[in-house]
Amino acid sequence: MHSVREQKPLNRDNSSLSDVIQLAQRGDVGAFELIYRLHCRRVYALCLRMVKEPGEAEDLTQEAFMQLIRKIHTFRGEAAFSSWLHRLTANIVLMRLRKRKPISTSLDQIFAGDDGDEWPRNEDGRPDLRLTGIFDRVNLQRAVNQLPRGYKTILILHDVHGYEHNEIAKILGCSVGTSKSQLHKARKQIREFLQSAQHYSGQATLSA
Repeated sequence: MHSVREQKPLNRDNSSLSDVIQLAQRGDVGAFELIYRLHCRRVYALCLRMVKEPGEAEDLTQEAFMQLIRKIHTFRGEAAFSSWLHRLTANIVLMRLRKRKPISTSLDQIFAGDDGDEWPRNEDGRPDLRLTGIFDRVNLQRAVNQLPRGYKTILILHDVHGYEHNEIAKILGCSVGTSKSQLHKARKQIREFLQSAQHYSGQATLSA
């Protein structure tokens, strides 16, 4: 494949793209090349927006299209192909980001969001360290791991990597409202998981 930044997008109508996708699903090399030429600039732009480094974005773009070759048979046409490819690319970049920067965000950072759903605090407004100190990074990691994939993706993008909701909406191809709603639900599920872990820990201490 040629350099992403050298490619020029081609203009095709939806019916032609549908035919090309079907050919690619049957292993037609020329169809894959056409899909690459149609979408490489958008995929590269998404990778660059997420990793901020042109060389790494180029590598991730190539990786995304290699993954496309392996997974295009799973595309069923239930959503726009561009949205499907967008999500596939975002997942690849997120996997790279997780390897590079494991979750180390404090509980205060996760729960002090802009949706009003904060971790319990003392009357003077400071975090209650008696509560937050109970849970270590292992419990937090477990809480994040049990989230549905969409919730976990948005939580990591927003609370770990610092993306705003409008940026997440562009990256994942969803609305800003969906991003905010799923972040709210993710934090709620994490809080419930940690509260359950606290209760279990307390019961274990009493029975010891």
